[in-house]
Amino acid sequence: MLNAVIRGSLTNRVLVIFAALLLMGVGGYVAATMPVDVFPDLTAPTVTVITEAYGMAPEEVETLITFPIEAAVNGAANVRRVRSATAVGISVVWVEFEWGTDIYNARQVVTEKLTLIGGSLPPEVEKPILAPISSIMGEILFLSLTSDRHSGIELRTIADTVMRRRLLSVPGVSQVVPIGGGVKQYQVVLSPEKLRAYGLDVAQVAAKLRETNQNVSAGFLVKGGQEQLIQGIGRVRTPEDIARTVVDVRNGVPVRVGQLGDVRIGEAIKRGEGSSRARPAVILGIQKQPGANTLTLTETLDRTLDELERSLPAISFGRRTSSRCRYITSRRRCGTAVSWSS
Repeated sequence: MLNAVIRGSLTNRVLVIFAALLLMGVGGYVAATMPVDVFPDLTAPTVTVITEAYGMAPEEVETLITFPIEAAVNGAANVRRVRSATAVGISVVWVEFEWGTDIYNARQVVTEKLTLIGGSLPPEVEKPILAPISSIMGEILFLSLTSDRHSGIELRTIADTVMRRRLLSVPGVSQVVPIGGGVKQYQVVLSPEKLRAYGLDVAQVAAKLRETNQNVSAGFLVKGGQEQLIQGIGRVRTPEDIARTVVDVRNGVPVRVGQLGDVRIGEAIKRGEGSSRARPAVILGIQKQPGANTLTLTETLDRTLDELERSLPAISFGRRTSSRCRYITSRRRCGTAVSWSS
């Protein structure tokens, strides 16, 4: 058999050379266009279910939310393992499927299971949501925002409303997670003395604030051959709008929120933060979608960040790639921090 192959190759030299050149060309094309990554994706197809329950203790979250979700998805097709983590006001459940399971089919299965238990969850709990498709190997870039002239609220607002939205529009990015800074809140600080003076309680004020912050449709007005929408505008836009909210009426005189306390813009309560004299900072972690080309995505992110840098206010803007990047190519500044002022 081997002698016949050698004899045939010697007899058809031109055909052998042509086949070798063809294979070299195809191999070169595949090597140049194939997706490049440092490590293979070692994560089984996983669907992450996140449920928020503001103010609930971990024991209540575990009993009323985490356990029902685990029980519902445990019997789903091709599920190999279910893990969970419960903290104050939040439940996270990871549903791992068998290797080779299509991730979109897995998400559909989990969604159907969550629909079945939706009515059994406490009414004050947010609806369970599925986290974006990603993996533990998908964290490719960290960004830092710092400033000497901007507050933590301003930095976090820029990160949430400008940078995160722009980065999520980049093809191949699955999630952008901001950490740090100050989450902007419209806060109503009520005075117990004023509440007692008016005979009101916190629950009444909270109910009125919830009812007031909405627009109401009142139908249509047809006049002169034109149809116009009638709408009652009640959604608040400024702290003054909140302060003017009517809580009760006493002898024909309205009692407003501003008479019961102070309305202001402040930071959400931070957890796990120690005292520090460092300047305010926000870190954004960028995760890529499974199967996205790491080199192409990092180059696209670099161009996008250069565009964002020109439009940002005077803040210190730095980027740090994941440690995985340093093995890709030596021409990139991987594994080092780059900071400058715009």
